Amino acid sequence: MTTTERTFAPAELAGTWELDPAHTRLGFAVRHAMISTVRGSFTDISGGATLDPASPSASSATVTVQARSLSTGSADRDAHLRSSDFFEVEKYPTLEFRSTEFRRTGDPSTWILVGDLTIKDVTKPVELTLTHRGNAVDPWGNVKAGFEGRGQISRKDWGLTWNAALQAGGVLVGDKITLELEVQAKKL
Repeated sequence: MTTTERTFAPAELAGTWELDPAHTRLGFAVRHAMISTVRGSFTDISGGATLDPASPSASSATVTVQARSLSTGSADRDAHLRSSDFFEVEKYPTLEFRSTEFRRTGDPSTWILVGDLTIKDVTKPVELTLTHRGNAVDPWGNVKAGFEGRGQISRKDWGLTWNAALQAGGVLVGDKITLELEVQAKKL
């Protein structure tokens, strides 16, 4: 297959897929106090994708995240992140992602997923590098696919601007957020 004929993803990914929330982690990492990294994730997610490896423009993906499901391992920090200082989950209960483009890379197992991320009614484009880690058939005959992904955003782009100055200089919460995806999906 020549470079111009290659598909944007492995052929076995053709079809419609549903996220398996029990085996999927949509996480994030952010610098804290300028000296460490705090990681968290959202545990209540739904979504899926329709993939056409021969035609990226015919492919799409959507994800809905329940903002209240945010977890960082600290009840106090989680309560603060759910408050009006950050996600304001009472007013904005979901985060939404809708793909706008799948772009080829030099590796048919890795592509760039471009889409619109909506947080607190603010929609901005994001780019995620997504890698297909393989397919498997589970004991019940379901075809599963695994993916890993990463991206980086500025939280300020979505109005998540709360911060506190540190006595030694700098701020408590970094601006750059690394998105970490570990996804398992079931073929429908």
